[in-house]
Amino acid sequence: MNRVSIIYHSETGNTSKMAELVAEGVKKAGCEAMTMSVDALNTEYIQQSRAVLFGSPTYYGTTSWQMKKLMDTISVNLEGKLGAPFASANWKGGGGYEFTEFTLIAGMLIRGMIIYTGGVTNPVPTHFGAVSAKAPEGFDAERCEQLGLNVARKVQELWPC
Repeated sequence: MNRVSIIYHSETGNTSKMAELVAEGVKKAGCEAMTMSVDALNTEYIQQSRAVLFGSPTYYGTTSWQMKKLMDTISVNLEGKLGAPFASANWKGGGGYEFTEFTLIAGMLIRGMIIYTGGVTNPVPTHFGAVSAKAPEGFDAERCEQLGLNVARKVQELWPC
């Protein structure tokens, strides 16, 4: 079975909840998923994964320093794996989601990953990745699950079991 790693940093629990919803979408597509905090990585699982998603809260318009540090220092070879971002913010006014996702995308590209989100081709658009203001609910929760579903379907297409 194809594996998908979902790595996140979360202080308030919002990004952690997003990671769980992304994992639900991955599982609906028939792949195995594991969520893990930047502080508790399962490097063996990540190495065996076909896709790795990264989620971060938005701090001052960009990713958290904890996630940036991980992106700069992760020891697992990510080359050739699918990658996708997701981001949360602490207020509905937003501001910075996209830059947070682009920062994550830049880190993934530097590591040789293939970026895929599904864009706006599905019923629930995921654009650059999933975003949520505060704890994901309603449409924001749907986008998280859709992101996981999109990435897992692409994994199944590229690496059939």
